[in-house]
Amino acid sequence: MTELLVLRHIEKRFGGLKALNNVNLSIPDGCVYGLIGPNGAGKTTLFNVITGLYTAEAGERVFAGEALPLKTKPHRIVTRGIARTFQNIRLFNHMTALENVMVARHGKTHTGVIGAILRHPRARAEEAAIRARAFELLRYVGIAASANVLARALSYGDQRRLEIARALATEPRLLALDEPAAGMNPTETAGLRELIERIRADGITVLLIEHDVKLVMGLCDRVAVLDFGELIAEGVPAEVQRHPRVIEAYLGSGAA
Repeated sequence: MTELLVLRHIEKRFGGLKALNNVNLSIPDGCVYGLIGPNGAGKTTLFNVITGLYTAEAGERVFAGEALPLKTKPHRIVTRGIARTFQNIRLFNHMTALENVMVARHGKTHTGVIGAILRHPRARAEEAAIRARAFELLRYVGIAASANVLARALSYGDQRRLEIARALATEPRLLALDEPAAGMNPTETAGLRELIERIRADGITVLLIEHDVKLVMGLCDRVAVLDFGELIAEGVPAEVQRHPRVIEAYLGSGAA
C-alpha cells in the first residue's frame, strides 16, 4: 500500500525528559491505523508532533510524498490535509452544532474580507454552500437533527461526533482521532466504530489513539505500540497482540 504519512527518527524532549526517542512510523493510505501504549508512553506527544502542536527537535515528516517540515504551523498542516480531534473535547460551546462545522469550512472560502462585509453575491453563495456542506456532514455523522442545538447541550457521544464532523469539514486525507471512545458507553462505542469504518470506506485514512484495546484490535488494519517514547512493536493486530514486549509493557498489565 502507498504510504500516506512517514515519520523518520522523530525525537522530542521536554527539558531532560525524552518523550519520543527515534520513532519511525509509516501509515498506509486508506487504512485505520491504531496507536496504543501505557499511560505516559508518548502517544499524545506523537499526535501533537504529527499535527503541529509540538515541534520535534529532530527527525523527518513526509505526507503524501512531500516533506512536511517539523516547524510547520498547525493551520498549515490542516491545509495540507491532516485534521484532528482532541482527547478533551474542544468545541465552541455557545455556538450551534451547525455553526461549529461551518467555522471549519470557512478555510475553504475564496471571498475576501471586503466581499464578505459588503455581502457580495459571491460571498452569499459561498456562505450558502458552507451551510449546506456543514449540514451534510452533520447528517454523515448522525446528528443532523441537532443542527440548531448549542454544542454544550449535546450529549457526550454527540459532542464527539460533532468534533469529527468539524474535522471532516476541512477535507482531510488523514483524520487523527485522539481517544474518541473515551467516556462512551458500549452502544456509543459501537456507533463510533461504524462511523470510522464508513470514513475509511470513503477514502480517508484514520489514525486512532485509543485505550479500548478491543476496539483497536477489531477495527484497525495495523497497530503501533509505544512505551517510554519508543516504538516497541508494529504490525497487523494479531501480530501485535502476540508480541512479547507488548504483552509485558501493556496488554499483560491490565492498562487497557
